[in-house]
Amino acid sequence: MKAVWQKYRLDFRFTAITSRDSMTHKDTYYIKVWHEDHPDVTGVGEAALFRGLSCEDSPEYEEVLDDVCAHIDRYAGNPDMLAPYPSIRFGVETALRDLANGGTRHLYDSAWSAGESAIRINGLIWMGDRETMNQRIRTKLDEGFRCIKVKIGGIDFNQELEMLRHLRRIAPAIEIRLDANGAFSPDVALERLNVLAEIGIHSIEQPIRQGQWEEMARICSLSPIPVALDEELIGLNDAAERARMLDAIRPSYIILKPTLIGGLKASEEWIAAATQRSIGWWATSALESNIGLNAIAQWVATQDTDMPQGLGTGQLYYNNVVSPLTLDGECLVYDTSKQWGNI
Repeated sequence: MKAVWQKYRLDFRFTAITSRDSMTHKDTYYIKVWHEDHPDVTGVGEAALFRGLSCEDSPEYEEVLDDVCAHIDRYAGNPDMLAPYPSIRFGVETALRDLANGGTRHLYDSAWSAGESAIRINGLIWMGDRETMNQRIRTKLDEGFRCIKVKIGGIDFNQELEMLRHLRRIAPAIEIRLDANGAFSPDVALERLNVLAEIGIHSIEQPIRQGQWEEMARICSLSPIPVALDEELIGLNDAAERARMLDAIRPSYIILKPTLIGGLKASEEWIAAATQRSIGWWATSALESNIGLNAIAQWVATQDTDMPQGLGTGQLYYNNVVSPLTLDGECLVYDTSKQWGNI
């Protein structure tokens, strides 16, 4: 088997702001694999390195890609070798699955990938000033979303409260998910969660920064809002580590980002560990292009879940890969009448 990697810069349609960073573009990497006797059939996966967040963010990242492509058979047979590099592991895993299915970006058979069903997703509201965020909320409501996820922690908390109260007034039945990206300090987190609870919040992701297990456990036990762990999962590559974390913190939900936690098989291992502890889950994309988003969506469609997923819509970048992924109201669908663009 042969493999190469290709770097690609994705350009945002707007400045994407979180409590950690502001982004106008994002580099990603495509891994292409093929058999020497069938060079016309190529599997493609995406290694969507998330700089500043992923545990693999290092100057050696591209050197690792070089080694993986030079010795693709070895890595394909021993995926655990890539545990410290979750996005590369995800890219290799999905490229191989694509290749095994004919190199057509069809990774799993399901009603969704056949264009016969839809995946309900939450509408994501990126951070901005109050006026911008209110406009984004109105747009998502007009598009028909019944579940909205709002990133908070980037502007004054009182302004965020006002915005969320306004959302609740104009959409009393909407499900509101919050993502703090670790923006709250442990000493004020519960106070803020108590105030937010009055608005009627479904869940809040990562209220404090990861790695503070004792503090997070205290918050989970006392919070009036169910807590979901996101960044907390990053870097926990071994089953015993995962079990220790879940047993120590006892969250209500975990958020699965395959690019950041080591791929689809690793995500399934997280689901098994969470299910044993009656912890819920949903999957979320992590700024991948349509290549990675497609892989995650095709996998999600094979899972036993009816919760709204945190999947992207493919519309975040103006130079995304052309794909059959289509937004239909609050649903992500696979339009089989559309073709994949070249990579």
